[in-house]
Amino acid sequence: MENFRLFLYNKCIDFSVRIVRLSQYLYNEKHEYVISKQIVRSGTSIGANLAEAQYGTSRKDFLAKCYISLKECSETLYWLEILLKTDYLSSEQYKSLSDDCLELKKIFISITKTTRNNNSGAVVGSE
Repeated sequence: MENFRLFLYNKCIDFSVRIVRLSQYLYNEKHEYVISKQIVRSGTSIGANLAEAQYGTSRKDFLAKCYISLKECSETLYWLEILLKTDYLSSEQYKSLSDDCLELKKIFISITKTTRNNNSGAVVGSE
C-alpha cells in the first residue's frame, strides 16, 4: 500500500510540474493569460487534494478529497482540449499531457470505486 501511495504521489507531483511549466510557456511564449491560470489551478489541485486525502479524518473525508482530485482531472482535460483547439498546443503536446492526465483520472476512478465499495472500513491509500 505504501508503494502505491508513493507512486501516485510522485505521479501527481510530476504532472503538476508539467502543468506549471505549461502555464509558464503559455504565459511567456504564447501570451495567453486566462487559460494558463485556470489550468495551473486545476492541474496542480489534483495532487494537492491527494495530499490532503492521505490525512483525511475519516473514510468520507478521504473519499471526498479523492473525488475532488477526479473532478480536477476532468477540468484539466477540458482546458487541454481548449488549448489544442485554439492552437496553443500542438497535437503532440496535447497527447502527452492528456495521456498523463487520463492515467491519473483512471487511478482516481479506481480509488473512489474501491473506497466506496469497501465495507471493511479500510481506506485505500491511507494508513
